[in-house]
Amino acid sequence: MKRLWVAAALFGAMTVSALAIELPAEIAKRGSLKVALVPNYPPMEFRDPATNALSGFDIDLGEAIGRKLGIKIEWQETSFAEFMPSISTGRVDAILSGFTDYASRHDIASFVDYLRSGPQFFVQQSRKAEFKDAASLCGKKVGASRRTMFPAQIAAWSEKNCAGNPIQFVGTDGSADARTQLRQGRIDAAAQGNETLPYIMDLEPGAYAPVGEPIAQQFTGIALPVKEKALQQAILEAVDALIADGTYKTLLAKWKLNENGLEKATINAGQ
Repeated sequence: MKRLWVAAALFGAMTVSALAIELPAEIAKRGSLKVALVPNYPPMEFRDPATNALSGFDIDLGEAIGRKLGIKIEWQETSFAEFMPSISTGRVDAILSGFTDYASRHDIASFVDYLRSGPQFFVQQSRKAEFKDAASLCGKKVGASRRTMFPAQIAAWSEKNCAGNPIQFVGTDGSADARTQLRQGRIDAAAQGNETLPYIMDLEPGAYAPVGEPIAQQFTGIALPVKEKALQQAILEAVDALIADGTYKTLLAKWKLNENGLEKATINAGQ
């Protein structure tokens, strides 16, 4: 393994120490990290409408990690369905794309978790008075992306809280489709990650109102090949260094994610 020494500002401008980060030899020699993403999940990752440039919290975080490691980030756009195959076949070194750390994915990938989130119900602002709490959604049509764990989480919450009047779940093609169906009145409420909802509400002021609190807690992580222990440790140390030097906190504020931040990165916190 080749060692790269990166100077990191830790706990204030006057305290500087050397952060030793060990990268796999192939990545160190290449000088870059191949990272998969799907840029359709603002504010995590998206293409700026004005410039078409990649933008978002994950983009900023990935570039900051690259600087800590002294390597370039090679962003590779793919589809959500190709995330896990791209890791297992070695087409990419990592996934950094608002990807949730679920235990069911741990056979293929290990996760360096850097945010906490949870599915949040919301309704049209014009119907806010009808839905004073999450229990008022029992028996109603609620939409969410079918490609996530939200359907199972909503079903579990409904079984626990709605007795004989369960939520009628409607699977959608992503969170944008759920919001479209909500505006069209085809569903009564929608659910998406509480890390993205504040940004969407800023983009569409007066359009939506959250209902209750997130119904579950989950972690967003950087997915890495399960056998690449050195790479996992390098990414973990880089994220922790960004937390320590204040970069992470600055990025949380920039993308309105303050409530979702962690005090320390972890490996495989997801369940």
